Amino acid sequence: MCTIILSYDQNNALARRKLAALLDTGLFVKKDVTEQPLTAEEQSAHRREVEAFLFTSKRNMADIIARNV
Repeated sequence: MCTIILSYDQNNALARRKLAALLDTGLFVKKDVTEQPLTAEEQSAHRREVEAFLFTSKRNMADIIARNV
């Protein structure tokens, strides 16, 4: 199970209708993420994803930075 966080203008009727349509498909469920802290496993997975992202980002930018220094 993956989690998607959406930001939208709650005063926008079209955004509310589209969100309702997504939830009505049954493919997505609304989850209150503020009440549930991350489990140790989720925290560990998140930490690994962040570290992998930073490693890849640094590796991809190294040539660009080297050319401009």
